[in-house]
Amino acid sequence: MLNLFKTPIGRLRIIGFLEGISLILLVFVAMPFKYLGGQPMLVKLIGPVHGLLFTLFVFTTLSVGVAYRWKFSETSWKVLLACIVPFGTFYIDRTILKPQEAILKEPADVDAKCH
Repeated sequence: MLNLFKTPIGRLRIIGFLEGISLILLVFVAMPFKYLGGQPMLVKLIGPVHGLLFTLFVFTTLSVGVAYRWKFSETSWKVLLACIVPFGTFYIDRTILKPQEAILKEPADVDAKCH
């Protein structure tokens, strides 16, 4: 887990996980409490946290996309779309981010073994 903090994609994966959890809590817990139970307190607590994580996820995605030269039409838009779909960040983590992080680690590991 601590290895995720060492790379930009790893940090994006962590932010994506937190953003995904906050979206699920907001949509499936806080909103029903607000509209079905008349209790808006959870939305007032979770809403700003989710907004901050959402913004951080968008900026980090764009930053990683530029740093790793992702084509917007192939990769970046999928990652950005994932943050507005419940469970989307978990899917993108498994299908795009984790494999890309593994690919990027392989050459560094080979270089370290050769020297």
